[in-house]
Amino acid sequence: MFSKSLPKTLKSSSFRLALWYSSFFILSSILILTATYYFLSAALKSTDREAILSELNELSSTYNHFGMDVFQNEVTENIKYQKKNPFFVRIADWANRTLHVFNTKLWEEFDLNLLEKYSLKENRGWISLPAVAEDFDLMIASSHLKDGRWLQVGRSSEIRKKTLERFGEVFSIIMIPLILIGFAGGAYLSNRTLRPIRDIIQTVQSIETGDMEARVPRSGTEDELDELARLFNEMLDRIHTLISGMKGALDNVAHDLRTPMTRLRNMLETALRINGDVALYREALADCIEESDRVLNMLGTLMDISEAETGVLRLEQNRVNIPDMIYKIMDMYQYVAEEKGIEIKTYCPGRLYATIDQNRISQAISNLLDNAIKYTPSGGRITIEVYENNAACFIKLNDTGIGISPRDLPRIWDRLYRADPSRSSKGLGLGLSVVKAIVKAHNGSVDVVSQPGKGSTFILSFPSDKHPEV
Repeated sequence: MFSKSLPKTLKSSSFRLALWYSSFFILSSILILTATYYFLSAALKSTDREAILSELNELSSTYNHFGMDVFQNEVTENIKYQKKNPFFVRIADWANRTLHVFNTKLWEEFDLNLLEKYSLKENRGWISLPAVAEDFDLMIASSHLKDGRWLQVGRSSEIRKKTLERFGEVFSIIMIPLILIGFAGGAYLSNRTLRPIRDIIQTVQSIETGDMEARVPRSGTEDELDELARLFNEMLDRIHTLISGMKGALDNVAHDLRTPMTRLRNMLETALRINGDVALYREALADCIEESDRVLNMLGTLMDISEAETGVLRLEQNRVNIPDMIYKIMDMYQYVAEEKGIEIKTYCPGRLYATIDQNRISQAISNLLDNAIKYTPSGGRITIEVYENNAACFIKLNDTGIGISPRDLPRIWDRLYRADPSRSSKGLGLGLSVVKAIVKAHNGSVDVVSQPGKGSTFILSFPSDKHPEV
């Protein structure tokens, strides 16, 4: 079992991310410590050189001004105070033959005879004299005295080497916990970083097993992954709503199609029983065509609503004067309203432009006006008002009809929903769904306020167009 799960673990994003985190941390630590080592080495070497030059200048000045006796006393005093890391002091003649080396026992690790091979006249720089059996050297600077002799002052790099060796030992010791910290930190960070991804995977797996209410837990950090979890949850809520709406719509379609399909069957059976009466045949065929048109109209309307809700409804938008459009719609319904004894009043400005699909918006307003006439008793009144506010065009339609009950009000936008439980009233139950879908496709909104017995008020809004007419 372990051997099978190991390859899967090695291929996981969590392992790769942890490996990248830890490798970056470890390599960065090694780079920092290595740079520190070289900077420390350079700093110690520079410090030794500055100390040697300072001692060389001081001793040269003493020798030139006060002579050999005072010079020897000063060298002796300096050696007493520099026991751990004393200065090498050598005096040579003009031909670089050694005249005197102070405290020769301190420099037994070096072959001092090699110093006589250097040509001080040609080489005024630093001299590095390696130890005979050890891995350090004697760094020496030279100065020409006023009596023609040469003064050399130097210092062994032994203490500097030991300091760097101790640093290297510490470096080696802390690398083990650094590596452990790197892997542990990488595992922790990768686990914490990929936790939202694992939550999403677990949520999807729960949904696959049938738990449609599963949602991704949010961290509340408002970072990119938390935003991803929020969008994923919103997508799941949207899908759940669409599935629920689809289920309800399919149930309603099945119910609504049953009646016209039954009528079609009855008409055809009746026509088959008729013997030779052409007039009855023609009447039966006309009834079948009417029922077919009703079914096709319902299916076409459902397709339009689906396209509008999913954002794929094709709109032919143009700059339209809204009051002119309202007057045309009112003229179409004026005769029907007068026949029923309903008064229609309009309050519109002279000009109010919006970039819309005139046919679609006219369809939405016509649906609302048709419902208002249908559910307003004789002697009632319908008012259409058009106005602009905050760069938005508003179309307000108010009637004095029967109103909508509070129980039905939240569901009037659902597809194929009708407040009449028996479904005996004429209509498909899609009019208000079409209105909402069309207005939403125009980046607008539609609201309703209604009370039973006091009528209803529908308010459509969408962006207006303030550009001058071309």
